[in-house]
Amino acid sequence: MSGAFEQLRVLIAPGLHNSGPEHWQSRWQRLFPAFERVQQDDWEAPDLPRWSARVDELRQRAAGPTLIVGHSFGALATVHSVARDPHGVAGVLLVAPADPDKFNVAALLPQEALAVPSIMVGSTNDPWMAAPRAQLWAHRWQSRFINGGPLGHINAESGLGDWPEGLETLYFLAEQAHNGVLSA
Repeated sequence: MSGAFEQLRVLIAPGLHNSGPEHWQSRWQRLFPAFERVQQDDWEAPDLPRWSARVDELRQRAAGPTLIVGHSFGALATVHSVARDPHGVAGVLLVAPADPDKFNVAALLPQEALAVPSIMVGSTNDPWMAAPRAQLWAHRWQSRFINGGPLGHINAESGLGDWPEGLETLYFLAEQAHNGVLSA
């Protein structure tokens, strides 16, 4: 299945604390060494403009279609970056986005459809954004919403290992982005 990524660059945009070694994002990077990680200067201080600028910076380092996998505040930084300039982005996978209201950044995020294919995965018991709020933002951005069930914040504490369901979703996004047929 790794063939789905042959012509796509994949960026990993972690949330607070940089997704430790047992987080599925880190595990995916071990499975796919070509995946690149967005690094932040301060993983403890979520600053949307700064974090988004780092996504921009990494996106601009290489040409070619890019998929971005954002988790928590990294998902918000991804959306902020893509809303300003979607060029080169083939699609985004937004996993357990943090509630923009908890960080007072809702006004900085788009209130309309993203210009790229997107899928959002939420959880029924996510402490960082309740499923109904996640669905609201997914609808606003015209992201396909997947209810992952009771997975908490879909992080290392969720005990997902390599999170094969998430990888299947990323493969699907890659195939749909390649074919240009993803719809909400």
